[in-house]
Amino acid sequence: MLGGEIVSADSRYLYRGLDIGTAKPSLQERARVPHHLIDVTFPDQPWSLAQYKTAATHAIAEIHERGRLPMLVGGTGQYIRAIVEGWVIPPKPINSMIRQKLEHEGRQEGGASALHGRLAELDSRAAAEIDPRNVRRLIRALEVCLATGEPFSTQRTKHEVPYRMYVLGLTMPRTELYARIDARIEDMIAEGLVQEVRRLVQSGHQWDLPAMSALGYRQIGGYLRGEYGLGEAVRLIKRDTRRLVRQQSSWFSPHDSSIVWFEANKTDPEFISRSIQRWLHSKHVRQ
Repeated sequence: MLGGEIVSADSRYLYRGLDIGTAKPSLQERARVPHHLIDVTFPDQPWSLAQYKTAATHAIAEIHERGRLPMLVGGTGQYIRAIVEGWVIPPKPINSMIRQKLEHEGRQEGGASALHGRLAELDSRAAAEIDPRNVRRLIRALEVCLATGEPFSTQRTKHEVPYRMYVLGLTMPRTELYARIDARIEDMIAEGLVQEVRRLVQSGHQWDLPAMSALGYRQIGGYLRGEYGLGEAVRLIKRDTRRLVRQQSSWFSPHDSSIVWFEANKTDPEFISRSIQRWLHSKHVRQ
């Protein structure tokens, strides 16, 4: 009806083999609507934010050229903001000694906390925006600070976005959302999440890969290494997913006037579709 094509903005959909734990769209779902930036790399070949932004911008331009509607969909706030706000990603500093030292520090007990504290001293704004447990992003910000002598946050500039946007979000009461999360995680276990993680490791993917630190994979990894039982792994996935929900509110706030919010459990999808069509019509009229 809308003539749209989906450009994924989920940082874990990029990786082949991470299917169940990421709730990746099925092949049948992808056959109904064209999807882009899913299964484009392997877990041992991580993509940077700059790589993603380049690929997403290219996909959006190609969809426009076909006269169709690009629909940026996903939950990785950094990816969404990079596109809709026109971020200019700072060049990656080439200083292997700095990176190796930071990576070594990150592997130590309490390393993530120490890195976050160090970043807070050098760039409090960046530290406030980065999950204190995300070692990879902490290292990235720190190496930029240390290699350039400037705060990471000040080097991420913006330019005017070359297209008009209609940004919509789905929301629901937190208690209902938590219940749906718990049910989905139980379904993932039943569908074979443990076997999926085991296959990834058996195929040579190491536990310290960024992809293997994804929500669900990290906790199942602890179970497979014998650090705790499966029940505890499931409990940790549920707990950490709730934490992610709370963290995402910093990227997608109900008070953000640039986002048109709909209650997911009370709004007919056809109503949302009609609202998009009205926006498309008004856009064409203005042009």
